[in-house]
Amino acid sequence: MSDNGGDADPEVAVVLDYLARGRPDDDRPPFEKSPVAHALGTSEFRLLELTVEEDADVTIGDRVQFDPPEDSISRVRPIDYDELSSGARSELEYVVEETIDENERRFVDFYNDAQPITTRLHVLNLLPGIGKKLRNNILDERKRRPFESFEEIEERVSGLHRPREILAERILEEIREDDLKYRIFARREE
Repeated sequence: MSDNGGDADPEVAVVLDYLARGRPDDDRPPFEKSPVAHALGTSEFRLLELTVEEDADVTIGDRVQFDPPEDSISRVRPIDYDELSSGARSELEYVVEETIDENERRFVDFYNDAQPITTRLHVLNLLPGIGKKLRNNILDERKRRPFESFEEIEERVSGLHRPREILAERILEEIREDDLKYRIFARREE
């Protein structure tokens, strides 16, 4: 977790699932378990398990501050995709798409600012369906002038359809896969 010594904005997560009786794989008696929420951090797409106070009013889709944690959260633990509840997994795609929509400028700027990784590989090539020709079309168009919206990207770049959905696919891949060599959006705890 980052040190939010007052300068940085607090980090927020969207609740994917709320488990009022705690984790099902927790063998402790029910009276010893605390409720937990599975959540997705919106800035770095980190999966989190939040231990929630008994009296907290938490539901799926809520936005909660986790760094620093708000009063209703007693513990924050990074988790992997395979630790998510089935309910959380089913919400994940919607929350990723919603996060992209709410931060369109940030993700349009990804297309404006993406740089080469090596002399042979460009970060744009990590996106699903973007090969050399499409990458070059994007680079040529952004040289003319920066993109302002997903709609404009789609209009100006021949062959690039659904630029928003392409980003969502990549983000979901980064969240689900452990062994990716390059990560653009989703931070993994080491």
